[in-house]
Amino acid sequence: MNLRFNTSLANGYKSASQKARVLTEDWLAHNMYCPICGEVTIRHAEPNAPVKDFVCDNCKSQYELKSKRTESDRFQSAVVDGVYRTMIERITSLNNPSFFFMHHNRYEVNNLVIVPKCFFTPDVIEKRNVLKENARRAGWEGCNILMKKIPATAKIPIICNGEIIPVTNVVSLYKKVLNLQTHSMESRGWLIDTLHVVERMEGIFSLKQMYEYCAELKISHPNNNHIKDKIRQQLQFLRDKGFIEFKGNGIYKKI
Repeated sequence: MNLRFNTSLANGYKSASQKARVLTEDWLAHNMYCPICGEVTIRHAEPNAPVKDFVCDNCKSQYELKSKRTESDRFQSAVVDGVYRTMIERITSLNNPSFFFMHHNRYEVNNLVIVPKCFFTPDVIEKRNVLKENARRAGWEGCNILMKKIPATAKIPIICNGEIIPVTNVVSLYKKVLNLQTHSMESRGWLIDTLHVVERMEGIFSLKQMYEYCAELKISHPNNNHIKDKIRQQLQFLRDKGFIEFKGNGIYKKI
Protein backbone atom coordinates (compact mmCIF):
# COMPACT_ATOMS: atom_id res chain seq x y z
CA MET A 1 0.00 0.00 0.00
CA ASN A 2 1.48 3.32 -1.14
CA LEU A 3 0.26 6.24 0.96
CA ARG A 4 1.22 8.86 -1.65
CA PHE A 5 -1.33 10.35 -4.07
CA ASN A 6 -0.82 10.39 -7.83
CA THR A 7 -0.61 14.19 -7.98
CA SER A 8 -0.52 14.30 -11.79
CA LEU A 9 -4.24 13.54 -11.80
CA ALA A 10 -4.95 16.95 -10.26
CA ASN A 11 -3.62 18.81 -13.30
CA GLY A 12 -6.37 20.79 -14.98
CA TYR A 13 -8.52 21.12 -11.87
CA LYS A 14 -8.80 24.57 -10.26
CA SER A 15 -11.06 23.78 -7.31
CA ALA A 16 -9.31 22.42 -4.22
CA SER A 17 -12.31 20.22 -3.47
CA GLN A 18 -12.27 18.75 -6.98
CA LYS A 19 -8.55 18.02 -6.71
CA ALA A 20 -9.06 16.33 -3.35
CA ARG A 21 -11.93 14.21 -4.67
CA VAL A 22 -9.96 13.03 -7.71
CA LEU A 23 -6.80 12.25 -5.74
CA THR A 24 -8.45 10.50 -2.79
CA GLU A 25 -10.81 8.41 -4.92
CA ASP A 26 -7.97 7.37 -7.22
CA TRP A 27 -5.86 6.43 -4.21
CA LEU A 28 -8.62 4.26 -2.75
CA ALA A 29 -9.29 2.52 -6.06
CA HIS A 30 -5.60 1.63 -6.47
CA ASN A 31 -4.61 0.86 -2.88
CA MET A 32 -7.60 -0.28 -0.86
CA TYR A 33 -8.77 -3.85 -0.37
CA CYS A 34 -12.22 -4.97 0.78
CA PRO A 35 -12.25 -4.92 4.62
CA ILE A 36 -15.09 -7.44 4.67
CA CYS A 37 -13.79 -10.31 2.53
CA GLY A 38 -10.14 -9.32 2.00
CA GLU A 39 -10.43 -9.06 -1.79
CA VAL A 40 -7.28 -7.26 -2.94
CA THR A 41 -9.09 -4.46 -4.80
CA ILE A 42 -12.35 -2.56 -4.83
CA ARG A 43 -13.59 -0.60 -7.83
CA HIS A 44 -15.40 2.64 -8.55
CA ALA A 45 -19.17 2.29 -8.59
CA GLU A 46 -21.13 3.34 -11.64
CA PRO A 47 -21.25 7.14 -12.14
CA ASN A 48 -23.73 9.09 -9.99
CA ALA A 49 -24.65 6.09 -7.85
CA PRO A 50 -26.45 7.48 -4.77
CA VAL A 51 -24.46 7.16 -1.52
CA LYS A 52 -22.05 4.66 -3.05
CA ASP A 53 -18.54 5.31 -4.39
CA PHE A 54 -16.93 1.86 -4.44
CA VAL A 55 -17.94 -1.78 -4.75
CA CYS A 56 -16.22 -5.10 -4.04
CA ASP A 57 -16.82 -7.45 -6.99
CA ASN A 58 -16.25 -10.49 -4.79
CA CYS A 59 -18.69 -9.96 -1.90
CA LYS A 60 -20.68 -7.06 -3.48
CA SER A 61 -20.12 -4.83 -0.44
CA GLN A 62 -20.64 -1.11 -1.04
CA TYR A 63 -18.55 1.76 0.29
CA GLU A 64 -18.53 5.54 0.31
CA LEU A 65 -15.44 7.69 0.90
CA LYS A 66 -15.29 10.93 2.91
CA SER A 67 -11.98 12.75 3.17
CA LYS A 68 -10.50 15.86 4.75
CA ARG A 69 -7.13 17.58 4.51
CA THR A 70 -5.75 17.80 8.04
CA GLU A 71 -2.86 16.63 10.21
CA SER A 72 -5.18 15.70 13.07
CA ASP A 73 -5.62 12.06 14.02
CA ARG A 74 -9.06 12.84 15.44
CA PHE A 75 -11.99 12.80 13.06
CA GLN A 76 -14.07 15.95 13.18
CA SER A 77 -17.43 15.98 14.92
CA ALA A 78 -19.36 16.44 11.65
CA VAL A 79 -18.54 15.34 8.09
CA VAL A 80 -20.27 17.12 5.21
CA ASP A 81 -22.26 14.83 2.94
CA GLY A 82 -24.72 15.10 0.04
CA VAL A 83 -28.50 15.26 -0.26
CA TYR A 84 -30.24 14.68 3.07
CA ARG A 85 -33.26 12.82 1.68
CA THR A 86 -31.08 10.49 -0.43
CA MET A 87 -28.89 9.66 2.55
CA ILE A 88 -31.86 8.88 4.80
CA GLU A 89 -33.44 6.67 2.12
CA ARG A 90 -30.21 4.71 1.69
CA ILE A 91 -29.42 4.08 5.34
CA THR A 92 -33.01 3.12 6.19
CA SER A 93 -33.09 0.62 3.33
CA LEU A 94 -30.80 -1.70 5.35
CA ASN A 95 -28.75 -1.98 2.15
CA ASN A 96 -26.61 1.03 2.92
CA PRO A 97 -22.86 1.26 2.32
CA SER A 98 -20.09 1.20 4.86
CA PHE A 99 -18.03 4.41 5.05
CA PHE A 100 -14.33 5.13 4.71
CA PHE A 101 -13.22 8.29 6.53
CA MET A 102 -9.82 9.59 5.44
CA HIS A 103 -7.40 12.25 6.66
CA HIS A 104 -4.69 13.37 4.25
CA ASN A 105 -2.00 16.03 4.14
CA ARG A 106 0.91 16.88 1.84
CA TYR A 107 -0.56 14.57 -0.78
CA GLU A 108 -0.53 11.42 1.28
CA VAL A 109 -2.90 9.52 3.57
CA ASN A 110 -2.38 10.01 7.32
CA ASN A 111 -5.41 8.22 8.77
CA LEU A 112 -8.12 5.98 7.41
CA VAL A 113 -10.95 4.23 9.24
CA ILE A 114 -13.88 2.14 8.09
CA VAL A 115 -17.28 2.29 9.80
CA PRO A 116 -19.58 -0.71 9.13
CA LYS A 117 -22.99 0.03 7.69
CA CYS A 118 -24.84 -1.20 10.79
CA PHE A 119 -23.78 1.94 12.69
CA PHE A 120 -25.76 4.40 10.58
CA THR A 121 -29.22 5.52 11.66
CA PRO A 122 -31.20 8.72 11.01
CA ASP A 123 -29.89 10.07 14.34
CA VAL A 124 -26.36 10.00 12.93
CA ILE A 125 -27.42 12.19 9.98
CA GLU A 126 -27.96 15.92 10.55
CA LYS A 127 -30.06 17.99 8.15
CA ARG A 128 -28.36 21.16 6.93
CA ASN A 129 -30.13 24.42 6.15
CA VAL A 130 -31.86 24.62 2.77
CA LEU A 131 -29.95 26.81 0.29
CA LYS A 132 -31.56 30.22 -0.15
CA GLU A 133 -33.33 31.46 -3.26
CA ASN A 134 -30.32 33.42 -4.51
CA ALA A 135 -28.01 30.38 -4.31
CA ARG A 136 -26.97 28.54 -7.46
CA ARG A 137 -28.70 25.39 -6.18
CA ALA A 138 -31.62 27.10 -4.44
CA GLY A 139 -33.72 24.73 -2.36
CA TRP A 140 -30.97 22.12 -2.11
CA GLU A 141 -30.87 20.41 1.28
CA GLY A 142 -27.66 18.68 2.32
CA CYS A 143 -26.63 16.80 5.42
CA ASN A 144 -23.78 16.11 7.84
CA ILE A 145 -22.61 12.79 9.27
CA LEU A 146 -22.27 13.25 13.03
CA MET A 147 -19.11 11.33 13.86
CA LYS A 148 -19.56 11.92 17.58
CA LYS A 149 -22.71 9.79 17.46
CA ILE A 150 -20.81 6.80 16.07
CA PRO A 151 -19.29 4.64 18.85
CA ALA A 152 -15.50 4.36 18.94
CA THR A 153 -15.95 0.58 18.66
CA ALA A 154 -17.29 1.10 15.13
CA LYS A 155 -14.33 3.17 13.85
CA ILE A 156 -11.99 0.44 12.65
CA PRO A 157 -8.48 1.73 11.87
CA ILE A 158 -6.83 0.88 8.55
CA ILE A 159 -4.11 3.54 8.63
CA CYS A 160 -3.21 5.22 11.93
CA ASN A 161 -0.83 8.21 11.93
CA GLY A 162 0.83 6.96 8.76
CA GLU A 163 1.14 3.37 10.01
CA ILE A 164 -0.58 0.71 7.92
CA ILE A 165 -2.53 -1.84 9.97
CA PRO A 166 -2.08 -5.45 8.70
CA VAL A 167 -4.88 -6.56 6.38
CA THR A 168 -5.64 -9.66 8.46
CA ASN A 169 -6.11 -7.52 11.58
CA VAL A 170 -8.53 -5.16 9.81
CA VAL A 171 -10.60 -7.95 8.23
CA SER A 172 -10.77 -9.85 11.54
CA LEU A 173 -11.89 -6.80 13.52
CA TYR A 174 -14.36 -5.77 10.83
CA LYS A 175 -16.00 -9.20 10.93
CA LYS A 176 -16.26 -9.03 14.71
CA VAL A 177 -17.81 -5.55 14.66
CA LEU A 178 -20.11 -6.38 11.74
CA ASN A 179 -21.34 -9.33 13.80
CA LEU A 180 -23.26 -6.71 15.79
CA GLN A 181 -25.46 -6.07 12.75
CA THR A 182 -29.19 -6.10 13.47
CA HIS A 183 -32.24 -6.22 11.23
CA SER A 184 -34.13 -3.07 12.17
CA MET A 185 -33.48 0.64 12.64
CA GLU A 186 -34.78 0.44 16.22
CA SER A 187 -32.28 -2.30 17.07
CA ARG A 188 -29.48 -0.32 15.45
CA GLY A 189 -30.38 2.68 17.55
CA TRP A 190 -30.35 0.72 20.79
CA LEU A 191 -27.03 -0.92 19.91
CA ILE A 192 -25.38 2.43 19.18
CA ASP A 193 -26.76 4.11 22.31
CA THR A 194 -25.80 1.20 24.57
CA LEU A 195 -22.28 1.07 23.15
CA HIS A 196 -21.87 4.80 23.80
CA VAL A 197 -22.73 4.21 27.46
CA VAL A 198 -20.48 1.14 27.77
CA GLU A 199 -17.58 3.09 26.26
CA ARG A 200 -17.87 5.64 29.08
CA MET A 201 -17.40 2.93 31.67
CA GLU A 202 -14.14 1.72 33.19
CA GLY A 203 -12.87 -1.76 32.34
CA ILE A 204 -15.15 -3.29 34.97
CA PHE A 205 -18.61 -1.82 35.51
CA SER A 206 -21.96 -2.69 37.03
CA LEU A 207 -25.56 -2.91 35.89
CA LYS A 208 -26.34 -0.25 38.50
CA GLN A 209 -23.95 2.14 36.73
CA MET A 210 -25.68 1.44 33.42
CA TYR A 211 -29.06 2.23 35.00
CA GLU A 212 -27.78 5.74 35.81
CA TYR A 213 -28.19 6.51 32.09
CA CYS A 214 -31.87 5.54 31.95
CA ALA A 215 -33.03 9.15 31.71
CA GLU A 216 -30.63 9.84 28.85
CA LEU A 217 -31.71 6.72 26.98
CA LYS A 218 -35.37 7.62 27.54
CA ILE A 219 -34.80 10.86 25.62
CA SER A 220 -33.49 8.88 22.64
CA HIS A 221 -36.26 6.27 22.93
CA PRO A 222 -39.32 8.14 24.27
CA ASN A 223 -41.79 5.42 23.29
CA ASN A 224 -40.05 2.71 25.30
CA ASN A 225 -41.32 2.31 28.85
CA HIS A 226 -38.97 -0.53 29.76
CA ILE A 227 -35.55 1.10 29.57
CA LYS A 228 -33.93 -1.11 32.22
CA ASP A 229 -35.15 -4.25 30.48
CA LYS A 230 -33.72 -2.95 27.22
CA ILE A 231 -30.35 -2.20 28.84
CA ARG A 232 -30.12 -5.76 30.15
CA GLN A 233 -31.09 -7.12 26.74
CA GLN A 234 -28.39 -5.07 24.99
CA LEU A 235 -25.74 -6.09 27.52
CA GLN A 236 -26.63 -9.73 26.92
CA PHE A 237 -26.32 -9.14 23.18
CA LEU A 238 -22.86 -7.55 23.58
CA ARG A 239 -21.86 -10.43 25.88
CA ASP A 240 -22.99 -13.05 23.35
CA LYS A 241 -21.03 -11.26 20.59
CA GLY A 242 -17.83 -11.21 22.66
CA PHE A 243 -17.56 -7.50 23.45
CA ILE A 244 -18.15 -7.72 27.19
CA GLU A 245 -17.94 -10.47 29.78
CA PHE A 246 -20.49 -11.11 32.53
CA LYS A 247 -18.70 -11.67 35.85
CA GLY A 248 -21.83 -12.34 37.93
CA ASN A 249 -23.79 -10.29 40.51
CA GLY A 250 -24.51 -7.52 38.00
CA ILE A 251 -20.83 -6.97 37.17
CA TYR A 252 -19.45 -6.78 33.63
CA LYS A 253 -15.97 -6.52 32.13
CA LYS A 254 -15.06 -4.91 28.79
CA ILE A 255 -13.10 -7.16 26.44
